[in-house]
Amino acid sequence: MEERTGIAASPGVAIAEAFILDSQQFPVSHRKLHPSDVPAEKKRFLRAVKDAIAEVLLIQKTAAKQAAGEHLKVFDAHVSMLKDATLQSEILNEIEARCCTAEFAVSVAIKQQVRTFMANDFLKRLVHDLYDIQHTLLRQLQGSNSEGLSQLTENAIIVAQDLTPTQTVTLDKDKVVAFATDAGGRTSHTAIVARALGIPAVVGLGTITADIVPGDMLIVDGNTGTVIINPDEDVLDTYHAKVRNIKEHEARLARLCRLPAETRDGKRIRLYANIESPGEAAIAVERGAEGIGLYRTEFLFFEKGSPPTEEEHYEAYRQVVRTLGGRPVAIRTFDMGGDKLVPGEASTERNPFLGCRSIRLCFQHLDLFRTQIRAILRASTEGPISILFPMICNLREVRQAKSVVHEVMADLDNEGIRFSRNVELGIMVEVPGAATIIDLLAREVDFISIGTNDLVQYTLAVDRGNECVSNLFQPAHPAILRIIRDVIATGNRNRIRVAMCGEMSGDVVYAVLLLGLGLHEFSVSPAVLPKIKEIIRSVTSEHAQEVARTALSFDEPERTLEFLTDWTHHVLPEIT
Repeated sequence: MEERTGIAASPGVAIAEAFILDSQQFPVSHRKLHPSDVPAEKKRFLRAVKDAIAEVLLIQKTAAKQAAGEHLKVFDAHVSMLKDATLQSEILNEIEARCCTAEFAVSVAIKQQVRTFMANDFLKRLVHDLYDIQHTLLRQLQGSNSEGLSQLTENAIIVAQDLTPTQTVTLDKDKVVAFATDAGGRTSHTAIVARALGIPAVVGLGTITADIVPGDMLIVDGNTGTVIINPDEDVLDTYHAKVRNIKEHEARLARLCRLPAETRDGKRIRLYANIESPGEAAIAVERGAEGIGLYRTEFLFFEKGSPPTEEEHYEAYRQVVRTLGGRPVAIRTFDMGGDKLVPGEASTERNPFLGCRSIRLCFQHLDLFRTQIRAILRASTEGPISILFPMICNLREVRQAKSVVHEVMADLDNEGIRFSRNVELGIMVEVPGAATIIDLLAREVDFISIGTNDLVQYTLAVDRGNECVSNLFQPAHPAILRIIRDVIATGNRNRIRVAMCGEMSGDVVYAVLLLGLGLHEFSVSPAVLPKIKEIIRSVTSEHAQEVARTALSFDEPERTLEFLTDWTHHVLPEIT
């Protein structure tokens, strides 16, 4: 028996035999083509691009049925890259200039892109995505199958050097019960995908692929970051008991879906879901969501690679509102830029995460912005809708956004088109500048939603996708907790709703702390709705406030996180 320790990337425990997944390498030779064959080779490449886009969209659709969440954004990026006219042109030029195969041209062009991205600190994080689309294109060009996973006939634990997000999301959950990798970190795309899909995972194990042979019995404990190779009988018995307890706990969670989210002393909490496409709305309702706290709308751009029409907008919103059956839906306007580029518009900014993105981009493309607002307002006749503006930094942006809404309302009035006049307007608080003037911003809006993913990133100057500094991405940092405390307190004083829709709100370790800070609205991935509800129903308001006071008393995030983890494990040992 041998025990290895890595990074706990996705919670859960699994026991099965090892399946070694070799990194699939596609042979690419510099084979010269006859000039007369070049036009046909170009067509072959363009056909492969079309097939690759169709494959990625199908994978995204399949993933959305399994679980909603941030992980779906990676496929938006892949589609955008595959459709990128500049990249396609470079590859076609390589085929013609070198009289080479499409495979060789793809490899050359991607290598050039990688060099460009690696020279930019903000684009560096997308290098894995470039390799992922290269992998997809070469597989289409060479007609390869899905990397040996079709050989699986029974439950197995995948062991690999690394897994791309695409590989992770296509794992058959009926047969793949966990995975363990040499590389990776907790904040990588692959780890985020694993958590969203509920697949236990331990990453960053160093040389696990060299230490395991196919058929070895493995235990993967995604809660502790432990992998046990060929465990003895006593250890196996212990972990089999853990697996049984986890399954019993999951059955209890399923029964919570129809119960209210309220504390033991009767304090009612609103528990909403984050979704990224219309198909996820039904999953959210099934898991007990009382509404949609964040409807991300970027998929409308990336699905077709061009701006959606007003009718396409309207149908996407109407469908969700109808599915929610009278429950509220908060629709966030386009949040693009940074790592999500407007199709057909390449980013040349030095620091795209600090540049023209989100609401700033909307103001630069007012025609697209107004089209979206029109569709949202039209859909408001189907049920309660609110509009959420992302990345607000100052009062002028709020007032300009509100002005656009009022102008569109006037246009609809003049055209005799019906809409609700009770559409609430809210803002995302995700930059320190907005948090600092929240007292001023609160006077302008009906509600506030705290986006912790960007808030932590911008406050601590940490790119969570960069594994070199991802350990500094700390939601438990005193600065973050104080900002959240002050935003919630200001909102409550001004009698406006305050919600939270970032990953922090869906992390069971932070749930009681947030309750104690006065948060009354949580918006989380549908997959974790029952767990957050269980935490809420297990404490009193007074107890939550005590936890918050203690957590805020620590001066180091590590101590805060340790306290919150220990407390949560003590109250609900099955959940952590």
